[in-house]
Amino acid sequence: MPPAGHRVYLVGGAVRDELLGRAHGDRDYVVVGATPEAMLARGFKPVGKDFPVFLHPGTGEEYALARTERKTAPGYHGFAFHAAPEVTLEQDLARRDLTINAMARDEAGTLVDPYGGAGDLRARVLRHVSPAFAEDPVRILRVARFLARFAPLGFRIADETMALMRAMVARGEAAHLVPERVWAETRKALAEPEPSAFVRGLRECGALVVLFPEVDALYGVPQSPQHHPEVDCGKHLELVLDQCARLAPGDDLAGFCALTHDLGKALTPRDEWPRHIAHEHRGLAPVAALCERLKVPAEHAQLAALTCRHHLDAHRALELKPATVLQLLEAFDALRRPERLDPFLIVCAADRRGRLHHENDAYPQADFLRAARDAARAVTARPFVEQGLTGTAIGEAMRRARIAAIAGLPRTA
Repeated sequence: MPPAGHRVYLVGGAVRDELLGRAHGDRDYVVVGATPEAMLARGFKPVGKDFPVFLHPGTGEEYALARTERKTAPGYHGFAFHAAPEVTLEQDLARRDLTINAMARDEAGTLVDPYGGAGDLRARVLRHVSPAFAEDPVRILRVARFLARFAPLGFRIADETMALMRAMVARGEAAHLVPERVWAETRKALAEPEPSAFVRGLRECGALVVLFPEVDALYGVPQSPQHHPEVDCGKHLELVLDQCARLAPGDDLAGFCALTHDLGKALTPRDEWPRHIAHEHRGLAPVAALCERLKVPAEHAQLAALTCRHHLDAHRALELKPATVLQLLEAFDALRRPERLDPFLIVCAADRRGRLHHENDAYPQADFLRAARDAARAVTARPFVEQGLTGTAIGEAMRRARIAAIAGLPRTA
């Protein structure tokens, strides 16, 4: 247990999710009235670099000393923290981002809610705790991410909080965000139930054009209403993101490929609108630029580029020649790494369904391409070696056999 003379409170997401009736993961605690030395004397293990955070010696749960913070410079790192026994729980909660995250329960289970978080939960509102919200630009991303999580429950961003976010963007705070933090929050948002809300939230406050100009550029670009009743490329992207989240809940890899699959449409010359011929080629440059700027992990960057380049090939899969199908599989290295094809096919199915009035469209192309992958992988070198073939002749024979295996698969639209 923490040292004598202290008070321990369960804080943050565990309290919020309990009130919402949702399952919650980690449980975080704040300790009021203790010192680092006293925590160490009780066997707690220090883990915080900027301020005192400790791991419980038995449960491994985090216990942080109550602290305040003060803005000292622009950006995410420009803060000075003060942790001391005299810091109150209310002062600690005041530095948090949203009222729904600024609640606590004491050791008797009593709710401590100095900033009205429970009321905002009932009203389904994401509201900042204090004007200090404006001191940390990461909170722009966090609010948009929480919107992606809770939008299915009817949550919205409070008008005054959105006004504050707009003011922060106008002051240039979003431009100070380091790539690693932008990516970390984006990756989490893409794994939420309604990732389109993340994009909409950022766009509404003006941060999307600062952080994701390639995505922002899709808005206002028309598509053929015959194939895209939603018309606007930005709206189509939102629909695809949410379809992807339904098909693969929590899959940020597929989500990122969905986010970037159509970036080339923003580069279509106006005189070619509403058609977007070769957008799968035009999109490769903005995908690469976005990935480099945000330091996106290699697997995400590679699959995003492949999805951008080949999603139309998947749509045409039932009409492709068997040799072309094999080339598509090889582009993804799917014969050696079969799992790489799955996020691609999820995005392609989401692309088909991410259109107004097409939410329940079938996508037999996915089943066909999975079957083609499995049939091609079933071809091995052994029978050709036993026939006496050597060197490149084995590879050529295997390729012919794989094409024949794909040719023998049924194709149904």
